[in-house]
Amino acid sequence: MTDGDQFLFPVGDVMAALPLPADDEWPEGVWDTEVWADRAVSVLAFAPHGRDYQSPHDRDELYVVVRGSGTFSRDREMRHFGPGDLIVVPAGVPHRFEEFTDDLFTWVVFWGPS
Repeated sequence: MTDGDQFLFPVGDVMAALPLPADDEWPEGVWDTEVWADRAVSVLAFAPHGRDYQSPHDRDELYVVVRGSGTFSRDREMRHFGPGDLIVVPAGVPHRFEEFTDDLFTWVVFWGPS
């Protein structure tokens, strides 16, 4: 979905592109897509359904919750989240969305070296 000339990414347009087809790793379909990248930063749309299958990433990341709510697990600590919340996860730390609503949509910003 990345287009070097695009600078506005409406949530509705991004959601219409999801899910991508299911595969062995993501049996409910792929519920994330990169929308923009430049140098050491990339932005994804993430809207898991059913279960969040994430494993630790090799870059620091921020989640900006646009809609939905639930519980987020980060390195054995659980916190409730909702729209407007910012979630910070350092590289290599186990994390995932737990018990989340069907309308969950977040922007994910990865930065720094892998």
